[in-house]
Amino acid sequence: MSQSSRNARFWDRAARKYSADPIADEAGYERSLARTAEFMQAADQVFEFGCGTGTTALKLAPHCAHLLATDISPEMIAIAQEKAVAQGAPNVAFEVGLINDERWRHNSFDLALGFNILHLLDERQAVLAALHGLLKPGGLFISKTPCLSEMSFAIHLALPLMKAIGKAPHVDAFSEATLTGEIGQAGFDIIACERHGTRGKDIRAFIIARKR
Repeated sequence: MSQSSRNARFWDRAARKYSADPIADEAGYERSLARTAEFMQAADQVFEFGCGTGTTALKLAPHCAHLLATDISPEMIAIAQEKAVAQGAPNVAFEVGLINDERWRHNSFDLALGFNILHLLDERQAVLAALHGLLKPGGLFISKTPCLSEMSFAIHLALPLMKAIGKAPHVDAFSEATLTGEIGQAGFDIIACERHGTRGKDIRAFIIARKR
């Protein structure tokens, strides 16, 4: 079984609980939403990957013409579609798929979003390259990512064990500097790198990057 398939199975099992859990830092989350909305235009075509149960996509949809939100987990997408029907969101589509799926046409999107997902990828550089191809010239990539190598040493000890017993998916630990370097190598210019957390030490890098 591929790593993507294992990750999809993990998130399928976790989806309903994940959907019910409260956001740990609501104020930080809302700040990131507001900052993202500043860069969205009414005519924009937006792509989100790793959308989970669709909460962020549905909150941002009023700021653009259309938002295509994707995830590898069918159960996550099923929950997102339930939310879209309940809330009435005609300009949002939720689909199961990988970032390099041939269904997503290259050079089609004004904006790409990836929140709390880059540290969960086992082929991050390939994903960044695929995102670069999806965007129109000058398009923006906005992400927020836990930089786990800047966390306590206990996290580094716990993650392999949690993964071994099925309590965690694939997780990669890297620094903010490493991540911004990789985004730059993928053909983006970093516009801003911020931290929006309001509780304790925030190790999630909020990055806005423009396609060269």
